[in-house]
Amino acid sequence: MFDKNKTIVIGCDHAGYALKEYLKEKLIKEGFKFKDFGTYSEDSVDYPDFIHPLAESIENGEYELGIIMCGSGNGVSITANKHSKVRAAMAWNTELAALGRQHNDANVLGLSARFIAREYALEIAQAFLNADFEGGRHQKRVDKI
Repeated sequence: MFDKNKTIVIGCDHAGYALKEYLKEKLIKEGFKFKDFGTYSEDSVDYPDFIHPLAESIENGEYELGIIMCGSGNGVSITANKHSKVRAAMAWNTELAALGRQHNDANVLGLSARFIAREYALEIAQAFLNADFEGGRHQKRVDKI
């Protein structure tokens, strides 16, 4: 389970803006803290402009976990995974989110804002944040990444 005393980074493009704001609102009520890398409106933007700085903050060790979203979730995940210490896992259900943390030591959750109901996206984020890396046999695989 992610330590609520630590800060989660969050970012999106215009398609993910409403979901980002919803997730922040709900998760802040649960005691989580966020560093918001934007975007800050539904005005059209290019997701790499927001996701690269977010991923760099994880890559340099400033933050440990992040949540990112765009229309499909693909663009933000691909962008984040360009960074050597980022393991972004796209998830469209709670099981995939938990497995991303447990088996792959994923440190970023990628969400599809246009294809997941926001209430279920919250459950997916909670599953991600409440799961821990299991290590063991999975560690050698992560090391090979």
